[in-house]
Amino acid sequence: MSGQNTERKPDIFDRIMGWRILRPLEPFYRKYKEPLLYLFFGGLTTVVGLVTFWLFTYPCGLDPLVANVISWVICVAFAYLTNRTWVFTDKAHDRPGIIREITSFTLGRLATLGMEEAVLWVGIDLLGANSMVVKLIAQVLVIVGNYVISKLVVFRGKDGA
Repeated sequence: MSGQNTERKPDIFDRIMGWRILRPLEPFYRKYKEPLLYLFFGGLTTVVGLVTFWLFTYPCGLDPLVANVISWVICVAFAYLTNRTWVFTDKAHDRPGIIREITSFTLGRLATLGMEEAVLWVGIDLLGANSMVVKLIAQVLVIVGNYVISKLVVFRGKDGA
């Protein structure tokens, strides 16, 4: 692709790892940058999800399954932007590729939303467990599923290979 630079400029995380106090950790960071950043942003997405779920469930009084879907929409937008910007280096650079990315990202997240809704339904409605505890447990399963889908399907390379 014309104008595409193969040399990546250091991002904010690379610059932070260059701080003197963090330099001993830099080789580990370089080796595991993608999964570390995925865990970091997955953690932030989980916080966004838990906070919005709580807000829609308790102060707003929505049914937990409805609150989860609204929270999910917010989280998918946040996760796509952070994954595309900082986590995965193999990403589309043209309009059709970006549309494919967004579509496959959203479809993958819909699959894990189905799993999460099932866990919430069983945990809250059938077992009567605390909705926040069940939501936290579901989030662990979702993070793992989302990473696999993002790595193997969504951000799998420039040409989809």
